[in-house]
Amino acid sequence: MKASDLLVKCLEEEGIEYIFGVPGEENADFMMSLEQSEKIRFVLTRHEQGAAFMAEIYGRLTGNPAGALGTLGPGATNLITGVADSNMDRAPMLVLTGQGSTDRLHKESHQIMDVVAMFRPVTKWATTILNADTIPEIVRKAVRVARTEKPGAVHIELPEDVAAHDTDARPLNPRRFRRSVPDDKIVDQAFKMLQDAKRPIIIAGNGCIRRRASKQLRILCDKTGIGVVSTFMAKGCVDMDAEYCLYTVGLGSRDRISQAIDDADLVITLGFDMVEYHPQLWNPNGDKKVLHADFLPSEIDMYYHPETEVVGDLAHALWMLNERVEKHGLPDYDFVLQRKCREDMAADFAEHQDDTTEGKIRPQKALWDARQVMGPEDVLLSDVGAHKMWVARHYQCHEPNTCLIPNGFCSMGFALPGAIAASIVHPDKRVLAVAGDAGFMMNVQEMETAARLGSNIVVMVWADNMYGLIAWKQETHFGKHTELSFGNPDWNMLAEAFGWHGHYVTNAADLAGTLETAFREQGPSLVVIPIDYRENKLLTQKLGEITCTI
Repeated sequence: MKASDLLVKCLEEEGIEYIFGVPGEENADFMMSLEQSEKIRFVLTRHEQGAAFMAEIYGRLTGNPAGALGTLGPGATNLITGVADSNMDRAPMLVLTGQGSTDRLHKESHQIMDVVAMFRPVTKWATTILNADTIPEIVRKAVRVARTEKPGAVHIELPEDVAAHDTDARPLNPRRFRRSVPDDKIVDQAFKMLQDAKRPIIIAGNGCIRRRASKQLRILCDKTGIGVVSTFMAKGCVDMDAEYCLYTVGLGSRDRISQAIDDADLVITLGFDMVEYHPQLWNPNGDKKVLHADFLPSEIDMYYHPETEVVGDLAHALWMLNERVEKHGLPDYDFVLQRKCREDMAADFAEHQDDTTEGKIRPQKALWDARQVMGPEDVLLSDVGAHKMWVARHYQCHEPNTCLIPNGFCSMGFALPGAIAASIVHPDKRVLAVAGDAGFMMNVQEMETAARLGSNIVVMVWADNMYGLIAWKQETHFGKHTELSFGNPDWNMLAEAFGWHGHYVTNAADLAGTLETAFREQGPSLVVIPIDYRENKLLTQKLGEITCTI
């Protein structure tokens, strides 16, 4: 068969279901082959970055990679931001790009650049297919590398002349392997640390949102009562209603939960990614006793030097700990301060639930109402900006992967395309994207994609007519901010132009009802609120006044 046919057959064999992207001349053979597939759906997007974000969210929600397709040159460079975001947020992805013929790659030539070298820093592996017979091995390796903990992006480049070559090769049958499990002696050491502790606390990271890991974590906490602080990307690893849920940590400033971490005599990190929340922020003296459990050994850092590292499948490691707890039990811990921190945070969340302000809506109210209209299994996605800090602090979850925040690479423009992918994975769930006006406009063209697909999504835009997060940080550090303001479209006219439902809400009392209306509408809906970012400075002041009560 033709090499491009073989590539599609190999992707089918791997169980690839979706490829998002924008094709070009140099992957025309591949697109003709893909059109014949009955197993893989190609979703045409309006920008390659949007395609990469869609593939990222598909990977985060399913654990299986989707394809992000671009052509050579500018198509490939347009992909790279979303690819980097996927890789640093630990989402499996296959990046598929075309390339010019191999007879011109060695010289100055139209649109030719070293795409593989460009992708190497932002992927787990990047390669070129130079021989059609190697396609089965390359695809099998690519999918295995993308899925292996910690998951990430891989890149396959197919030159246009190689795509047209004939080959007798056939797809390799995927064979899965079980991840390595921790050694019994190491788990015994970890259990001894739990026995000796008086005020242990858990910092749960991205690795804890894997279904099996979350299940075993909840069993451990149900037995022991140890409080769980989640990073932005670990939301929902324990139920927000559980007494041991201490909500989320990760703001640059200290928060109420920081007191509980200060008070702890043992910090247990589970699936913790340092890229999210640097240990210097919660272990400033580098003197905390730390127990590290993760799929991989810890990163080397002056402020993160664990006494014991439980390395291997995280769910199995937690199961091993649970077996020891069941058999031997643990002492009664002192969780008075942890419970007080939880109460104080919950009071913050509810402070403005009954707002009826007119003109601008507080972030706290917007997220309180969002939580009320979203079910336990529904999915909220946050873009990047000032709103992300509010979502991280104020929107809590019942289940893993129901609040998706990009917090490794932290790219703006994530939420709208991500919501489209989430609605493909979960057509029966409510999908709400929260974006600032700046981040939303970065991939506004995907409104057409959502309308074309009939995506049942709601996008809530917080409009402040500026780069609000940058203004917040500059004001905090310098007492003022540089010129960061911009204009916006007429939002309802924008929605109408793209075939969306449109709502502009200025009264806080109307927000919950408008969101309910938007979710009942068929197809995509845009809900825009003028946001009261005066609350940013007030939150900074509140956090700055927190003093440890130990």
